[in-house]
Amino acid sequence: MKICFVSRRYWPAVSGMSAYAENLLRALTSAGHETTLISQYRGDRQGRAVYGGGPPPPERVPDGVRLVALESRGEQAVGDGLPADFEADVTVLRDTIAGLHARRPFDVLHAQYGYPTGLAALEASELLGVPAVVSIQGGDGHWVGTCCTTHRSAMRRVLHDTSALLIGSSSFRDEVAARHRTSAERFTVVPGATDTALFRPAPGWRPGAVGDPPVLLYHGRIDARKGVLDLLEAVRLLIAEGRPLRLRVSGTGPDLDRLTRRARQRDLVDTVEVLGPTGYHDAPAVYRGGDVFVSPTWAEGFSNTILEAMASGLPVVSTDVVGVVDCVRDGHNGLLVPPRDPHALAEAIGRMLDDAPLRHRLVRTALRQVRSQWSWPVAARRINAVYEAVRGAWPAGTTSGGSSAVDGVEPTVDPHCRFRSEPHLL
Repeated sequence: MKICFVSRRYWPAVSGMSAYAENLLRALTSAGHETTLISQYRGDRQGRAVYGGGPPPPERVPDGVRLVALESRGEQAVGDGLPADFEADVTVLRDTIAGLHARRPFDVLHAQYGYPTGLAALEASELLGVPAVVSIQGGDGHWVGTCCTTHRSAMRRVLHDTSALLIGSSSFRDEVAARHRTSAERFTVVPGATDTALFRPAPGWRPGAVGDPPVLLYHGRIDARKGVLDLLEAVRLLIAEGRPLRLRVSGTGPDLDRLTRRARQRDLVDTVEVLGPTGYHDAPAVYRGGDVFVSPTWAEGFSNTILEAMASGLPVVSTDVVGVVDCVRDGHNGLLVPPRDPHALAEAIGRMLDDAPLRHRLVRTALRQVRSQWSWPVAARRINAVYEAVRGAWPAGTTSGGSSAVDGVEPTVDPHCRFRSEPHLL
């Protein structure tokens, strides 16, 4: 099968989307598919500052994958003080897909993220007569469409008209379906996955063991919406109790400077270490340097970092929110607390540190589950089945398509949408 995979982010951008894309591409080529990667990237200084940027390096693309890198020039208009022109980027993506298809036709289009890549894939699907699959993965489901009528229209069109929708968890599916008045039956739940060959316990691993002092680890996007600032407050509370501990924070994102400033203040400076960006293939060593993984996120599609921590043999403390409750069950394979509650977070961390039998049981259960349920071979088989289904049903299984109206009203571009001034938040 000839597959065109359209990615919003790929390496060197440090993102869960980059990890997902690399692992899926590797699985597709291993299954014998002929795969083309079309990846957006930010080439401007502002875009690079948040995630890292620049065109994907060919050596980071799995063998056998054709790479086409597209600079997001429409988004980069913010560097000139203008609103991000997502529409221009959608047009470039769509026309690039069409040009490649004209030379060597694709069987399936697969976009990672509902907007802008998902909309571009849908427009190409309607233009070329090729089925499209869209993965709803995070901010596209949680935030896009809550910002303005323009993006609400775009997301509803993608959700209504795309041949198939993939989503990482049942709780996330229900949230997105309710927000956009879309039937939950439109979605196929394909749980998140991790590379259990790359992420694994350290040699000599003892389940639930902690050091002296114990090391808490946060690894992921440095964004207030991920709860990382809540974690700093929880650590301050634990220090005030007289607990000896360390916190390592690994990653990059829009709030890295804010977090760094807070970590340098007198009450935290001797406890918190900010590592900055960590490459995907360097991340296993970061996990092995921690004792307890903490993810105080406000919402997820499905958390890659939680799965990586589980696969690495770390006990997990996280939050009772969409996209987490599908892989972490409180007291079964981790501990959960309400989001945005540093006091509850501190209490759960303290419980995890104090109860060695609990840690042992949680990490054993989590490691067994991630290997059997959330590894990439399992996810790839499910995604391949969706490709086969949409290809076999096309065109009989397509939807009506075409309209961009919401509630019967055709939208105009809203230049005041918050994402047009901060497109990196998508």
